[in-house]
Amino acid sequence: MKRLFPMTAALASTALLLTACGGPDTETTGGGEEAGAVEEATVGISQFVEHPSLDAAREGFVAALEEGGYTEGENLTLDLQNASGDQGTSTSIASNLASSDADLVLAIATPSAQGVAQAVTDRPVLFTAVTDPVEAGLVDSLENPGGNVTGTTDMNPVAEQIALVKQLDPEAESVGIIYSSGETNSQVQVELAKEAAEEEGLEVVEKAVTNTSEVAQAAESLDTDAIYVPTDNKVVSGLEAVISAAESKQIPLIAGEGDSVERGALITQGLDYEQLGRQTGEMAVRILADGEDPASMPVESQEETQLVINLQAAERMGVEVPQELQDSADQVIE
Repeated sequence: MKRLFPMTAALASTALLLTACGGPDTETTGGGEEAGAVEEATVGISQFVEHPSLDAAREGFVAALEEGGYTEGENLTLDLQNASGDQGTSTSIASNLASSDADLVLAIATPSAQGVAQAVTDRPVLFTAVTDPVEAGLVDSLENPGGNVTGTTDMNPVAEQIALVKQLDPEAESVGIIYSSGETNSQVQVELAKEAAEEEGLEVVEKAVTNTSEVAQAAESLDTDAIYVPTDNKVVSGLEAVISAAESKQIPLIAGEGDSVERGALITQGLDYEQLGRQTGEMAVRILADGEDPASMPVESQEETQLVINLQAAERMGVEVPQELQDSADQVIE
């Protein structure tokens, strides 16, 4: 079953604004041409790192472009560049895209979005997989971005994810959180997790890393009743080390999204990144084909989340998943 998580007032307003807007077929461009006219386009893509969630967002974005009439190799040129998790490389990619002939630039993940937003100021920029666009300095507000940048947020239902610790083990007293100290998106989630943990009566043990090579040591050093990994790019890139630690310690690993559960984490109440990418791609079509202005396009969010459980992971971690949770899951991996 699908479950809604509470949105901020700003995100709720975004949804209302989007509902009120006419679809692509009802709009006209500034020059008075019919909306939906598809010509040739070049789209630059800056992806911070490769891992299943970000890859899914990119694939969803490209699929939406094709559905909107832009097909790679025909009337669409894609310039995909990946920073492999390196901030310096991400900055260089942003500079390259600023001097390119791209009609629109997509930035995937917060570090890439920050670099692209700073470098590319003369054409539309979209972002996806960004937790808090306002805190990251990308937009003035969710309802009115105000510049050439807008996109989709992957703000998680962090409180619901932390609540899973107690649902799996009512006697749990602590949860370890591994995150990258250099990612704004992770810092936002950690603060939300700490607030949620206090409500649940859980002690939080933080382990910050600066790169993926430190993830294994951080995970092994935890002495807690559960581990929580937010949608952190560097930590998710090294997720196998966290999975191994959870299995050896015989404690549950709660993830920030479903792709990590498919890789071996135990459970999440999370987003569908392929669908998030599709939403972003639909925004791109409205810009490219219909001439919409990013400044007045509200940041979009994914309202529905999915409860995903990996029973194979539960067995390896020595955790018995209550039947009630299994019965309410959208996806159970057996």
